[in-house]
Amino acid sequence: MLKMMRTHAKFFYFLFVIVILSFIFWGVGTDNDAYKKRVVAEIGKETVTEEEYWRAYENVRQQFRDMYKGKFDEDMEKKMKLKEAVLNSLIEERVLLTAANESGVTVTDKELQDAIVSNPVFMRDGVFRKDVYFNALQRVYRVTPEMFENSVRRQLILLKMRRLIESAVDVNPLDLKDVSGDEKKMNETRQALLIEKSNAAVRSYVESVKQKMKFKVNMDIIS
Repeated sequence: MLKMMRTHAKFFYFLFVIVILSFIFWGVGTDNDAYKKRVVAEIGKETVTEEEYWRAYENVRQQFRDMYKGKFDEDMEKKMKLKEAVLNSLIEERVLLTAANESGVTVTDKELQDAIVSNPVFMRDGVFRKDVYFNALQRVYRVTPEMFENSVRRQLILLKMRRLIESAVDVNPLDLKDVSGDEKKMNETRQALLIEKSNAAVRSYVESVKQKMKFKVNMDIIS
């Protein structure tokens, strides 16, 4: 059971992280305007385009290939319902961003700066360097500083919203009454339960917000 909870929690964690990291690459991709404009989902005033969807999907697939090595195949992907899960994660982040905007949740310039200068990718010998930062944006990510910083700000807003929702979540001691083993196993089980409950709380919150929004999904585009 513990292994199943860990796997389940890890699955949703990777989906969330990889999907929000895909923001970085919004400025990179095909020149096919039709591909960019086809809309997979409409969530209020936000949309998920076909281009954004497939980029996120491929990022997630690559992460699972790396995680499971040769064991990740088409059959496992179907069992995970990966296509639907990626789309749901993209929809989730659009809903959270909309809710954050309506609730006044923002990220300060100082918070944005701290997130960037503490990123090891832009460091040399443990120190942030502007030349490394600008070179990485130009040669690796192929985005402007403004595009990158906007994407990081969105990531931070998403993380803030999740933490606000998760702050009310805890594990009841009764949930652990049937767990046997040493303290390490108890802590691992509690952590797995906490992550699972946190994911459930976020999904429940998203569903409640979606009820008040215009919502449309075109699965034919990605099927």
